[in-house]
Amino acid sequence: MKNLRDVWSSRFMHYISEVQKYMQFIFTGHIAIVLVFLVGAGGYQYSEWLKIVESDFPAEGLIALIIGVLLAFSRPTTLLREPDQVYLLPLESKMSLYLKKALAWTFWSQVWIVAIVYIISIPLLKAVTELTTTNIWLLFLLVIALKYVSVQGEFSYRYSERGHFVWVDRLIRAIIFGVTVYMGLQMQLILAFVAAIIGCIYVLVFRKKCANEPVPYEHFVKLEQNRMMSFYRFANYFTDVPHLRGSIRRRAWLDWFYNFIPYQKGNAQKYLVFRTFIRTDDHFYLWLRLTAISAIIAAFVDIPFVTWFIAGALSFATTIQLKQALLASGEFRMDMLYPLPEGARKVAVMQVVRLTMIAQAIIVTLCGVTQPMFYVTAIIIFVVSEITAKVSKP
Repeated sequence: MKNLRDVWSSRFMHYISEVQKYMQFIFTGHIAIVLVFLVGAGGYQYSEWLKIVESDFPAEGLIALIIGVLLAFSRPTTLLREPDQVYLLPLESKMSLYLKKALAWTFWSQVWIVAIVYIISIPLLKAVTELTTTNIWLLFLLVIALKYVSVQGEFSYRYSERGHFVWVDRLIRAIIFGVTVYMGLQMQLILAFVAAIIGCIYVLVFRKKCANEPVPYEHFVKLEQNRMMSFYRFANYFTDVPHLRGSIRRRAWLDWFYNFIPYQKGNAQKYLVFRTFIRTDDHFYLWLRLTAISAIIAAFVDIPFVTWFIAGALSFATTIQLKQALLASGEFRMDMLYPLPEGARKVAVMQVVRLTMIAQAIIVTLCGVTQPMFYVTAIIIFVVSEITAKVSKP
């Protein structure tokens, strides 16, 4: 490598190829169909709601709040690796070349989220405010500029403070930028300008503190590892990620669930599998995430066919992934020492998966109780999960 720009280019190309390798498994045909239904149903619901929205709806405050939060979350992507803590130390005085490239990618990889949310809010702004098209698009440019400032701000804070109490920094930036956007939407341009200047001064304070601080390699390396691990865990829901390291949490607040399994010899495997599901992040958050998505769709989409289709697709995904995950434990387990029947674990996995899907059906049905024919959703979830659990291969 001739210089740090080449180092960044090499790592960036490796990072892009790594992401593309797993994205092809994530965005498969059936996921694309689900996304099309989600976008279509969401767009239809949004357009129908705009026809009846009240003129006094607090659109400015809601949009400012959402945009402010999105602007505040600007975690830097540095692509630093653990050996860099040693091998890049001699080049620390030239690290600004590398970090500029990293911050540029951070901005362009995150700004589209804020831009999409703002563009989606434009029909609402036109429906309940007196903003002109010119005003709306000028505010769009302001939001883009604030995102750039926020990216620089979070990086400078993490650089100078080593990431300690970063939530305080994010809260302050969310408030400042949220107020800036709100004043802009209210056409209080002077107040919006003052709030923006305050935000820039706040960022410059930490940027000046960075001048006398060494590069916090350890913090940025840990941040990068956590970011990539989150991506690998998400990708693991769709395909096997060989180098993924799962994490276990106590979750003492869910201990009372274990009381549903009677204390007797025949339930040993069932207790173990259920405890594995509760304590393993990958299993538990998989069920929680897909259940939450299905519940939100059931609560806000009043098109029964769309709700049934998505609920069925997500129940299929939840069942097959939970079953395979709970059966695919290749490590040594304490239950191997006990004289239990050979197929006891498979039976226990089926029982636990059935319990989780019954819970999912109940939650989704309760969330959609105000929708027409809401009870059909529970039937679809239960039927699809039962067929999937019995037909799918271990």
